[in-house]
Amino acid sequence: MPLPVILDVDTGVDDACALILAALHPEVDLRAVTCVGGNAPLADVVRNTLTVLEACDSTHVPVAAGASRPLLENAVDARHVHGDDGMADLGWAPPTTSPDPRHAVDVLREGIDEAHASGGPVTLVPLAPMTNVALLARMYPESFARIGRIVFMGGGAMVSNATAAAEFNVFHDPEATAVVLDATAEHGVPVTMYGLDVFYEPRISLAQCDELASLDERGPGALAAGLMRFMSHRFDADSATIGDAGALAMLLDPGAVQTRRLPVRVELAGTWTRGRTIVDTRDWSGDMDHDPHGLAEAQVDVALEIDGPRIARLWLDTIRGAQR
Repeated sequence: MPLPVILDVDTGVDDACALILAALHPEVDLRAVTCVGGNAPLADVVRNTLTVLEACDSTHVPVAAGASRPLLENAVDARHVHGDDGMADLGWAPPTTSPDPRHAVDVLREGIDEAHASGGPVTLVPLAPMTNVALLARMYPESFARIGRIVFMGGGAMVSNATAAAEFNVFHDPEATAVVLDATAEHGVPVTMYGLDVFYEPRISLAQCDELASLDERGPGALAAGLMRFMSHRFDADSATIGDAGALAMLLDPGAVQTRRLPVRVELAGTWTRGRTIVDTRDWSGDMDHDPHGLAEAQVDVALEIDGPRIARLWLDTIRGAQR
């Protein structure tokens, strides 16, 4: 049976890549998409998300707007990376569909509860700052506890980007990530971190972009090609990463990613390290007397190694298959 999935996004070029995969792969049952401010302001995120789903002929999937800013901090964005519109400035026509009138947190709650009642718990895949998910954990803890699994794109054990210490999604709302990790420990929800240690490895070449562009004129092939070409040119490279799409792809091909269960917490107060995911890679469990913090309660399956070409092929083959 297809895997019931809800995506939480800040679309975003890399979120768009994940949305294409979720909408087209036959083993994914995309139940809903919730939106949060992050890569772009919230209104742009909602528009971009609707645009991607329309290009993939998936307008039946509800799209809901959520938090426009972090729990505590002022909002920032990453349009310097993703383009002025947040999604590669491709000049696509505005979507003809409208977002769901419900708040994203209510869509999350209802989707999780419905999946639980049907006996197939939903997998929640946050690909953005986790503000919406933290609000869910605080407002509806009984629904949060019904999540089958969380696989989030964020953080890193050894790699960062927004600052010298922090990855963008966690940096944007570190309190939200801390709340979510604490809630997974409290409610026993399995959690996987797909961070920057593996994020950059699945890549699409410009030659593969040409192949995708030949598949259709205004569909997922053309959209995927435009996204990858934009990022290749942005970074003056001959290829680009599919980024967030890898977090979903690892659910479809778990053998392509190696994880290690490790204690993880989020730094909230450090002058230079606020937003860092502290991944405890110590391989001993002996005397903790000299560690005033102890082990983090959240036990996270941290992705540390990936077969990038294998994940990239899965993404490409999904788009190719949709055109047959």
